[in-house]
Amino acid sequence: MTSTTTHSDVLAHVYHFAMGVRSYLIEGVSGTGKTSVCKELQRRGYDAINGDNELAYQGDPHTGEPTDDFGHDHHIWHVGKVRALVAKQDEAVTFFCGGSRNISCFVDLFDGVFVLEVDVDTLNRRLHERTEDEWGGRQAERELILRLHRTREDIPTNGIVIDATAPLARVVDEILRQSEADEVMRRRRGRGEGRDQRGCGSTPSEEAPDDIQG
Repeated sequence: MTSTTTHSDVLAHVYHFAMGVRSYLIEGVSGTGKTSVCKELQRRGYDAINGDNELAYQGDPHTGEPTDDFGHDHHIWHVGKVRALVAKQDEAVTFFCGGSRNISCFVDLFDGVFVLEVDVDTLNRRLHERTEDEWGGRQAERELILRLHRTREDIPTNGIVIDATAPLARVVDEILRQSEADEVMRRRRGRGEGRDQRGCGSTPSEEAPDDIQG
C-alpha cells in the first residue's frame, strides 16, 4: 500500500473484484462499427455507453479545458464522468464504446480494451454510405479516417483485436466471449442482484456529432 492509498481505496478495490464488476473499452477508427456494437450490446441487455454521445466534448486533450476549436484533434471524453461511471458498481459489466484523443488519461481504468478492425475496402464502402452530415461523409474526413486506419496513431497498442468485418452478431458474440461478460452476469444474477438502472447524468455542454456505424 502506498502512502497515498486510503482505506476506502482498498475496500473499493476488493469490492470491485469480489462482485465481478468489470469495465471494457471498445475502440477503433471511425467506420469500424463502434456505434453499431454499442446498440447491439444495449439490445441484448448489457450496460453499454456511447462515449461519443454521452461523454464527448471539444477540448484540449492535455488539460481537458473546453475549446472553441472543432475537429478530430479536440474530440475528448470527460475524464471525471468516465471515472464516476467506472466506480458506480451498479452493473456487472459495462462497455464504453467510442474513441477520444485523451484516452491516455483513463485507459488504465478499464479491465480490457477491444479494438474493432476492418480492411480498407470495407472501411471505404462504409464511409461512402455516409451522408455529408455524418462524420466521415465528407471527402476530407474520409481521407483523415483512412490515414488513421493506416497509421493506427489513435488506437490503443495493447487492445484485443476483433475482426469487425464479420456480421454484427458475431462481432458482439466474440467481445462477450473474450470479456466473459455472460459468465459475470450469470454469477451476479445467481446471487439475486438485479440489474439496476444507470443514471447517465448530465450530458457534456458540447457534444460531438453522432458517429453512425462507429
